[in-house]
Amino acid sequence: MRQVPGPQSRELRPRRVGRSLARWRSRSGSGFTLIELIFGVAVVAILAAIAQSQFAGFIERARVATAVADIAAMELEIQRFQGLPGGPLPESLADIGRAGLLDPWERPYHYTNLQTTNRGAARKDRRLNPINSDYDLFSAGKNGVFKPQVSQKDSVDDVIRARDGAYIGLAEDF
Repeated sequence: MRQVPGPQSRELRPRRVGRSLARWRSRSGSGFTLIELIFGVAVVAILAAIAQSQFAGFIERARVATAVADIAAMELEIQRFQGLPGGPLPESLADIGRAGLLDPWERPYHYTNLQTTNRGAARKDRRLNPINSDYDLFSAGKNGVFKPQVSQKDSVDDVIRARDGAYIGLAEDF
């Protein structure tokens, strides 16, 4: 008969498991393989590209919102300058103290008094109707280029005031 190992005798199983685990640790090393590193870098690069595009879109929406708020504030200041409806409009933004105000893209806002200027200078919609009857106030947008017709390719990123102040926003949404 075979003897069963007791508490005082040597136990073979735990030693063998311990030894094989020690051998496995010494063979595997303590670093990452090249494939694991390449995979990790690829995942981080993909996540960074997605985050960067989301962040750029957020920044652009914030700039448009800032331009809309600036135009709305200047519209109120023009109404104060005008006094009563039908009163004289300022000739430039300097008359309301906003000559040096720059849009979020670091360019000046554009103002045209349509009561004292040729009506041909008014900005127009896609049917060539003037978008305002009193004055035009807008930012040239991200590309800094604008055309008289707001539906043209260079003007769709402009932040405009239209319908005599009933609409303030992107020209592409007008």
